[in-house]
Amino acid sequence: MTESVEHKARMERLKTSVDRRIDAAQEERGLVMVFTGAGKGKTTAALGMVWRCLGHGMKVAIVQFIKGAIDTAEERVLKRFGEEVTFLRMGEGYTWETQDRDRDIRFAQHAWETACAFLRDPGYAMVILDEFNIVLHHGYVPWSSVLPVLDARPPVQHVVITGRGAPVELIERADLVTETKQIKHPFRKGVKAQPGVEF
Repeated sequence: MTESVEHKARMERLKTSVDRRIDAAQEERGLVMVFTGAGKGKTTAALGMVWRCLGHGMKVAIVQFIKGAIDTAEERVLKRFGEEVTFLRMGEGYTWETQDRDRDIRFAQHAWETACAFLRDPGYAMVILDEFNIVLHHGYVPWSSVLPVLDARPPVQHVVITGRGAPVELIERADLVTETKQIKHPFRKGVKAQPGVEF
């Protein structure tokens, strides 16, 4: 059997398998999606999903925990969409900068209360909780208060949660989990954060 014939046979088997899974996947509901891990790109992946929603005319809310003190290009661009996008920076900066656990907890809990309003609003097709995994990891907001809100949200609303250190409970509850792995990063070689790459 030639290589091209073998390839065709493999692709036919693959197509049959994929088509079967597509036919079986008929449920439509809101998903809980988690982007975690030490690698770069978690927020970027979440914001890519925002662009998809906007392309479908859907309304999106983005609540940024922890890194709210940083002005970003993506915020400036997304705010141009007016009422289609709500973008809130609600932290004071990374925890190693603030060095004040009590203040971090106050800001995180206030941001969570704000996020809860979006998670109850069927007008929002997607809610992004950026860096919320860090909040959960440090216990600034207890998981026991998060799960009921996630489970009670509108049936077709999607939630995307980003940040390192996603807790096991969230990973178990989520419908989709992607872990980014850092292999190399220019910061380790003394290259500073640059516009268009980090912010």
